Amino acid sequence: MNSLRVVFMGTPDFAVPTLQALIDGPNEVVGVFCQPDKQKGRGKKVQMPPVKEWALAADVAVYQPNTLRDEAAQNLLESLAPDIIVVVAYGKILPPWLIRLPKFGCINVHASLLPKYRGAAPIHWAILNGDTETGVTIMQMDDGLDTGDILDVVKTDIKDGETTGELFDRLAVMGGEVINDILRKAQAGELQPVKQDDAKATHTTKITREMGAIDWEKSAISLANQVRGLNPAPGCFTFLDGKRLKVWQAEALTMDDMKQHNLSAGQKAGTILAVNEQDFVVAAGEGAVRVLEVQPDNKKRMSAGDFCRGHQVKAGLIFNA
Repeated sequence: MNSLRVVFMGTPDFAVPTLQALIDGPNEVVGVFCQPDKQKGRGKKVQMPPVKEWALAADVAVYQPNTLRDEAAQNLLESLAPDIIVVVAYGKILPPWLIRLPKFGCINVHASLLPKYRGAAPIHWAILNGDTETGVTIMQMDDGLDTGDILDVVKTDIKDGETTGELFDRLAVMGGEVINDILRKAQAGELQPVKQDDAKATHTTKITREMGAIDWEKSAISLANQVRGLNPAPGCFTFLDGKRLKVWQAEALTMDDMKQHNLSAGQKAGTILAVNEQDFVVAAGEGAVRVLEVQPDNKKRMSAGDFCRGHQVKAGLIFNA
């Protein structure tokens, strides 16, 4: 078979393993599209998206149009004459003409088990909701949002205590491992698309900073999932004596766990029940939360034990929302 002309569209770290797999594979990557460079950090330095850095290092042409919905973008993509377009977390919705441009259409790598978690931030939501399984779906794109036919699914268990960042890295690699085989099957006419069951579809929303506010009235399991799900960004936070404290690592304690550690139940949610060498325990609406890693404002992350020793934190103090 002749090599395919591939256009790749993606922006963040998650897209890099798939791009690298395509560059290393048997086909020709004729262009990489990503979001425009952005100012980041306190110094407002302009930074390139990870996909752009990777593509430039591999000497692949990079394009960063502000929109795909004008004549210039259409002329550009038509001139590249792609046989197939691979999309991974690009950050723009593809117009209908573009989805129909390549001979083999547009293929998307989505970080959920579709039709579950269509839309933004599927990895965050899988952990926030306490799921035990997730994966990567390779999908033939259509005009809807993550509604296209399923071409392949790779599943994985979510590990105990795994954060969004950790799961993000694993799923990114999984997408790259299967993409070249999908392109081979597409060219050979071996793909067997499966329609999604729209009745089973769920939809996600974008993650916001406000979602990091800890409500100690929630169950310990829900709070532990919140901390995992918003790590590394945007992070969870609470207040002690009016000062903001980020919580980066926490575990749920059930009522049985509390009895085993001689922790009294029935305390007001947010009350510190115990301070230990490496952690402290906070009463939740149901159960309790063992906090293991925190970060005071304008300080580095530290063990919860070190924080308590440095700030005279003792049992009986109460966190605010």
